[in-house]
Amino acid sequence: MIEVRDVEVQFDGHPVLRDVDVTLTERRIAVIGANGSGKSTFARLLNGLLLPTTGTVTVDGFDTREHGREVRKRVGFVFQDPDLQIVMPTVAEDVAFGLKHQGVPKAEIAERVAAALERFGLAGLADRPAHLLSGGEKQLLAIASVTVLEPACIVFDEPTTALDLRNRRRTWAVVASLPQQAVVVTHDLEAITGFDRALLFDGGRIVFDGPPAAAVEEYLALLDEPL
Repeated sequence: MIEVRDVEVQFDGHPVLRDVDVTLTERRIAVIGANGSGKSTFARLLNGLLLPTTGTVTVDGFDTREHGREVRKRVGFVFQDPDLQIVMPTVAEDVAFGLKHQGVPKAEIAERVAAALERFGLAGLADRPAHLLSGGEKQLLAIASVTVLEPACIVFDEPTTALDLRNRRRTWAVVASLPQQAVVVTHDLEAITGFDRALLFDGGRIVFDGPPAAAVEEYLALLDEPL
């Protein structure tokens, strides 16, 4: 369970998030809103990539300020640009990277890497240089490298923004198939219709929290308001 309590985030003295107080328990949670509304800042709070200026963020009781390592075991993060998290030369090495840092035995690493590559359709690319993959393949590799660590929750920050239609559909199918809780920041409003819950951000605050269809209606109403 992720709990965000009375959180404010400031950059250079200017508030980016304000009065954010929410508990995340549902399996599929969408985070929507205009650019600059605070969505990505909120997402980065959930696994300790960013710490609140005031307030607390806890995951299963572990505070992101004091227990970052425990938090990151529980909450994985997939960036909008997969090149930001692909760190090893080949596909298989990249999937194995996090497991090695967790001290997983070598034989188990091999098994888990093989299973992850097979699951995401990357088995035939195991020895391929990661930087030579297509954009869609890189995004699948980024997801594989996170899921192989078996976190309880995965946060996705606009995972389909740079993808074509085929790869967007493929990525959404992967998100739908995950056993983990998923918190997804997205502008793809049609894709969240089957989600359990949606948070709408505006001006650094959550201005709606509820069913996705209703959240989209609220968002569209905000866009129609005069400037």
